Amino acid sequence: MISKEDLRIVFFGTPDFAVESLKRLVEGGYNIVGVVTMPDKIAGRGHRLIQSAVKQYAVEQGLRLMQPERLKDEAFVEELRSLNAQLHIVIAFRMLPEVVWAMPPLGTFNLHASLLPKYRGAAPINWAVMNGDTTTGVTTFFLKHEIDTGDVIQQQAIEIGRTDNVETIHDRLMMLGADMVIDTVDAIIAGTVKPIPQDQMLTAGEEPTPAPKIFTETCRIDWSRPAEQLYNHIRGLSPYPAAWSEIIDADGNALHVKIFATSEPITNDVAVESSPSKLEGAGGSMINHCSMPGSISADGRHLTVTCGDGALEILSLQLSGKRRMPAADFMRGFNLDGCRFA
Repeated sequence: MISKEDLRIVFFGTPDFAVESLKRLVEGGYNIVGVVTMPDKIAGRGHRLIQSAVKQYAVEQGLRLMQPERLKDEAFVEELRSLNAQLHIVIAFRMLPEVVWAMPPLGTFNLHASLLPKYRGAAPINWAVMNGDTTTGVTTFFLKHEIDTGDVIQQQAIEIGRTDNVETIHDRLMMLGADMVIDTVDAIIAGTVKPIPQDQMLTAGEEPTPAPKIFTETCRIDWSRPAEQLYNHIRGLSPYPAAWSEIIDADGNALHVKIFATSEPITNDVAVESSPSKLEGAGGSMINHCSMPGSISADGRHLTVTCGDGALEILSLQLSGKRRMPAADFMRGFNLDGCRFA
């Protein structure tokens, strides 16, 4: 049996989510012969060159680094082949061509932040929270042609709490995933891996769940939807890329605002006046069930917005060009008279 010190591994990854697994491999004495990450990119008002989190760690550790523009580039493929890696590990990276993932004799495995075949795609954590799921997890699987469809090696689940958002779930899955990467490599070394085809993990009539890329319009809040759905939508996008809406002021001007946190959905079946007042049994302004979705009730302490079947109290938000702030701070500096969300 080959040892972890002799097993030659190339690691592919880009963001912080991947760094924890790379760090565990390095600190655990595994033989990382190369690291592949995205090319540096220019970002920000200063047009600074930004390095990926994986690159920063690899440079700190003195690891061999590759940043190809094109993964099919012959020079990159030849450099990769020259490393004689027996195993490739991919975490939060772009789709690999077959010439890359089929190269190592022990295969290429990916760590994915869902319980496959649920949430195949680019944004599994976001969609699990946005859809109101109560569980998610991590999966390691061997790559094949179609994205996120390969045979499953290992899985582990966690609960999604009512107050969890993408940030809290991301961080928990990052740590859990790093543990699983080590377990998966050890199982490959020991020869105990028994991969399971994903179609065998589906019940009769069940289909895989998609987790497509999040676009700007995906993040827009439709206040006519039920409060429960919007509560999940907002926490499923918080803190990044963030759900957003527009405040229409008394003059008809539209101001872009990101919303990061709200109360639990508020329901009130009693018809009340539309003027702000305390909501009995829950923080915020009293709901006017006759008001249109997007209507605002604000009393200086609570900022409540009517939804399709209830309301949400906004707790944290950010006006375009301003810093993120609690709703109470926002109301002290912004006149909401005659305003509504659109």
